[in-house]
Amino acid sequence: MDETSITAAGAIDTFLVLLIGIGPKLALVPFLEITAPLDTVTRQRVQRTMLVTAASVAVALIVLGELLRTLLHFTVASLSIAGGVILLVLAVWMVLGQSGGQRPARKDPMQLAQFPLAVPYLLNPVGIVGLVTISAEAESLGVLAVAIGILAFVLLVDVVVFRLANRVSAKLNESRMLVTEKVFGFLIAAIAVQLVLDGLASAGLITPVAH
Repeated sequence: MDETSITAAGAIDTFLVLLIGIGPKLALVPFLEITAPLDTVTRQRVQRTMLVTAASVAVALIVLGELLRTLLHFTVASLSIAGGVILLVLAVWMVLGQSGGQRPARKDPMQLAQFPLAVPYLLNPVGIVGLVTISAEAESLGVLAVAIGILAFVLLVDVVVFRLANRVSAKLNESRMLVTEKVFGFLIAAIAVQLVLDGLASAGLITPVAH
C-alpha cells in the first residue's frame, strides 16, 4: 500500500499479505487436530479465545508497530529476515514432525488456544512482519484506517472459516489431516524463504527478487 495515499493495488496487496499472515490457512489443521477430542462447548471456547487473542495482538501491532520498532531499534528488513527464519523452522516442523496424535493434547485447551493456535499459527510471522511494516510505512491516518479495515475483514473470514471447520472435521481422518499439513508446510517454507530474500533485498545485501 502506498505510504500517503490509498490505491486499489495497494489495498489488494495488503489484503493478500494479511490473509497469509492472519488468515485461517496455517491454523486450520492444528485447530482441527487439537479440538477433535473436545466437546462442543469447549471447542467453541477454544475457537473464541484463539480468535480474540490473535485479533488483539494484530491490532496492537498495526497501531503500535512503528513505536515498538523505534524503541527496540530494529529495521523492517531485519524483522522480515527474523520472521522468515522462524516461519521456516515452523514449516520444517510441519513437514518433518510427527502426526497430530503427538501434539501436546494433555495441556489445558485454553492455553493451546493462545499458544500455538493464536500465535504463531493464526497470527504467524508473515502477519507480524506485515502488520509492523504497515505501521511503519503508513504516513497518513487514512491509509492506516484502510489497513485496519482490511484486517477486520480478514478476521471476519477467520470467524466464518473456523465456525464451519467443525463440520469439515467430521470428514477428515487423521491421515488426511496429516497429508494436508505436510503440503501446507512445503508452501509455508517457500513463503518463509521469500520473507528472508525480501529482508535481504531491503537491507541492500542482494538484488531484489521478483515475485
